[in-house]
Amino acid sequence: MITRETDYAIRLLRTLSDRERHTAAEAAERELVPQPFAYKILKKLSKAGLVEVTRGADGGCRLLADLEKTSLYDLMEAMGESCRLSGCTVPGHRCTWREAHGGCTVHCHLAAIQEKLNGELKAHTLAEILREPT
Repeated sequence: MITRETDYAIRLLRTLSDRERHTAAEAAERELVPQPFAYKILKKLSKAGLVEVTRGADGGCRLLADLEKTSLYDLMEAMGESCRLSGCTVPGHRCTWREAHGGCTVHCHLAAIQEKLNGELKAHTLAEILREPT
């Protein structure tokens, strides 16, 4: 599930997609994102290298990422969201049930679904998501 934070991130990226410098307040107002959320989100986007945030009188934020090459999966990762259906699909997860029983059919099914979900999230770029429907 996409959290409200990732939804807001997509909206802020929509404003920044013009590649111009915008203040956080301007982007927040334009996209109807609460300002405190906008600052927090832009900090995460900056840390992930998706946007540049400059402080000061001439400051603001601008898009660095190529939205044609940045997937929804990438954005969710940048926002710190888990794209996992279940804890047992996290790489390296230690499952006592699987260890005790030599395997788990539930895990096998969830892992297959997880693989398809990851593929779908990676298949959709942010540019595609932000494009106006034709």
